[in-house]
Amino acid sequence: MSDVCLPEVSDPAEAGGRAAGSVAGSAAWLRAHPARAGTRRFDRADTDSVCVDALGRPLQDLRLSVIDQCNFRCTYCMPKEVFTKDYRFLSAAERLSFDELATLAGAFVELGVEKIRLTGGEPLLRKDLERLIERLAGLTTRRGRPLELALTTNGSLLAAKARGLKAAGLQRVTVSLDGLDDDVFRHMNGVDFPVSRVLEGIEAACAAGLAPVKVNTVVERGVNEHQIVPLARHFRHSGVTLRFIEFMDVGGAASWTQHNVFTSADARRAVEQVFPLVAREQQQRSDTAQVYRYADGAGEVGFISSVSHPFCGDCTRARVAADGKLYLCLFATDSFDLRRLVKSGCSADDLAGEIRAVWARRGDRYSELREETRARPGNKVYPTVRMSLVGG
Repeated sequence: MSDVCLPEVSDPAEAGGRAAGSVAGSAAWLRAHPARAGTRRFDRADTDSVCVDALGRPLQDLRLSVIDQCNFRCTYCMPKEVFTKDYRFLSAAERLSFDELATLAGAFVELGVEKIRLTGGEPLLRKDLERLIERLAGLTTRRGRPLELALTTNGSLLAAKARGLKAAGLQRVTVSLDGLDDDVFRHMNGVDFPVSRVLEGIEAACAAGLAPVKVNTVVERGVNEHQIVPLARHFRHSGVTLRFIEFMDVGGAASWTQHNVFTSADARRAVEQVFPLVAREQQQRSDTAQVYRYADGAGEVGFISSVSHPFCGDCTRARVAADGKLYLCLFATDSFDLRRLVKSGCSADDLAGEIRAVWARRGDRYSELREETRARPGNKVYPTVRMSLVGG
């Protein structure tokens, strides 16, 4: 590997996720993260990818955060009590440029990534995002197939942008929607934004052909579990796949407790009491949702059990934050500085080689070890990176 490829690793110890310290050099990172022994969930012979981690998990998916700002203040992600008007987000100069994002995306695709999801923050706040999408849409996977390109959004700007996103090459979108009741939704988004505007965005995405459109609902006990059935009823026969997600102890969710988790099993029972379901076979081992079909053919609904039944053992996702830091897990507490590599003049081969070396040492399975990691008596008091920086 090139001598110029000497990135820094930062340990975000404060709530904002700012770097509190660093270790210079990829060699130092590798010494600090030795390969870990463990049961392999993936058979190396079963994948075309040569880039696998310490548990045999291939690098196949990339979450690419384009901005750490958001126009919502969702209670479980960016509560307004923490992310005030004076909160210092990354400046434009601190964020990865489109050139840097495209360079990194190309390196990950060379290593076997077949799907890139653009995240934030709210990615549609990034000016001229369509220009980046056009560049990423031109990438081809190692298998010679078109790259799968998706985006996660809160839907607030989607009605105006859906057609342009599709024309630029975006294939599909996932929209966050935590309730149909306007009062509930306004409370959970923290900025009094009306649910009707998000529903308009979902309709625009469907009309533009950004399919299959998915809708993600984070369910928090005592807050919006009564919205499960109305949401299911609304999206039946629509072609939209609704997915209920357990309230997770991610960065930003300072109020998280186990008691607030409304499990996928409970959510599924709530739906089944009204609409009978039939389990659908999981398509890929790395799928995060258990998907069910409505018995009457009205569509599908999914359940993501990241707390009650974690799926770390099958995780094939890397995350690059808006500032260029590579995180190997949504709950990681340190990172690998890829932006420094790009700015150093590192060759494309060396860049891919550095990423490969970091991924090879990956042994993260936070959620599977949650009971050991979580501070007793059960509240979330251990450090995590803010989700608006690293993306969901």
